[in-house]
Amino acid sequence: MNLNTLSTPLLTVAFLDIGIGGMTCSSCVSRVEKVLKKVPGVETASVNLATESARIVYAPGEQMEALLRRAVRDAGYEPRAADAAIDAPDTSLWAGFMPVGIGLTLSVPLVLPMVGDLLGKHWMLPALWQFLLATPVQFVLGARFYKAGWDALKALTGNMDLLVALGTTAAWALSMWLWLTAEPDTMVHLYFEVSAIVITLVLLGKWLEARVKRQATSAIRALHALRDREFFGNQRG
Repeated sequence: MNLNTLSTPLLTVAFLDIGIGGMTCSSCVSRVEKVLKKVPGVETASVNLATESARIVYAPGEQMEALLRRAVRDAGYEPRAADAAIDAPDTSLWAGFMPVGIGLTLSVPLVLPMVGDLLGKHWMLPALWQFLLATPVQFVLGARFYKAGWDALKALTGNMDLLVALGTTAAWALSMWLWLTAEPDTMVHLYFEVSAIVITLVLLGKWLEARVKRQATSAIRALHALRDREFFGNQRG
């Protein structure tokens, strides 16, 4: 965290920069800003999703830094160092792809019957196989959406993770009900593929977003290094 204090004859305020981990969308930004502004003594709070950081202006007081960190944590996010996102070490462009790859592997067999319909071939996987393929995607790969959605509910707000959790759970639960209540030896249309595909595509989108963000922070890190080299070069000169 970066902490500075500005004093004038009439006003004394402190500036605190804090990194925030776990934000995924603009709703997260709004929620973090809201909880920070509720801390007594806070004048303004500005949160940046791209840099995963916040700048807080507040009247100096005892344990303000601890109170602000606790407010971030209580909102369901992780307080970090101000430059944590920029200072993070470079990783492979494929880092974090494993959950997406697993989701694609499990979802493709569920999608194939849909492709067959386009070609005039009407067939479906047995319900048991659909259940076995979709359930790990729903409750293992999709666990992050349940956690983030629950944090949003506790804060009496909503976000994309909550929508994904509700929508995919509805598709999975409806499929279970149709399957378990169907007459013996009847083929019913289930929606397991919907829940699996939605979760997999959202995970893919989040992975692509993280990849772009890593590339952006790498560029920022390179600019900082260039600035430092120029500064020290001028100092030697």
